[in-house]
Amino acid sequence: MPDRAPLAAPQGEGLGRSVALLKAFRVEQTDPAHFYGLLAADAVQQLQRWTPLEGRRVLDVGGGPGFFRDAFLAAGSSYVSIDADLGELSAAGDPGPGTVLGSALALPVRTGSVDVCYSSNVLEHVPDPERMGDEMVRVTRPGGLIYLSYTVWLGPWGGHETSPWHWLGGERAARRYERRYGRPPKNRYGVSMFPASASAGLRWARTARGADLITAEPRYHPRWARGVVRVPGLREVVTWNLALVLRAR
Repeated sequence: MPDRAPLAAPQGEGLGRSVALLKAFRVEQTDPAHFYGLLAADAVQQLQRWTPLEGRRVLDVGGGPGFFRDAFLAAGSSYVSIDADLGELSAAGDPGPGTVLGSALALPVRTGSVDVCYSSNVLEHVPDPERMGDEMVRVTRPGGLIYLSYTVWLGPWGGHETSPWHWLGGERAARRYERRYGRPPKNRYGVSMFPASASAGLRWARTARGADLITAEPRYHPRWARGVVRVPGLREVVTWNLALVLRAR
């Protein structure tokens, strides 16, 4: 896969950044290079709030076709990506160097061998999210950083392309999508997409063996709106995408 010039990240942590990311989100399926490229640039910028990336070994769990790879390499990181779906890995051409086919539930990586373990919008696609989180902690060296973000099921985009009908049930939303478009959705409820909640993610992060929670915040929100994560019930609907940041012990 040829290298692409990384996009510039939205600046600041205010409403302008949130608007830019949410506008890009509208073209996730029609122009994935733009959406994921912008998200990757923003992710690198956000990670640098907690750790330097230059010279660090980064493992991207569920890295897909390489949009995050370009951003991390541009930041000076050594980058390895693991994904269980060969189709995703090849979506933008031949997978690049440092790409491994493997499961997030049993990472083929030595314990304590990476400086940063990163995952974006993958947790909602695995049947055992706590096991995935535990694996990310396992492979991170003491003092290293774990960054895990995922789409919350009861948020407006919880059903992905079947939204907002997922609020009436995942299977019902999938059937409606197939009737309308003549094909099943890419993300199949109960098969490749699961109802991940904010409360379950927070519970895991607060009790994770081998890591301490640094922060939990809605990934796309401006700084002044981050407090919604602390409100039970409300956080399931308005968080949209929850980012959990932990430090390995």
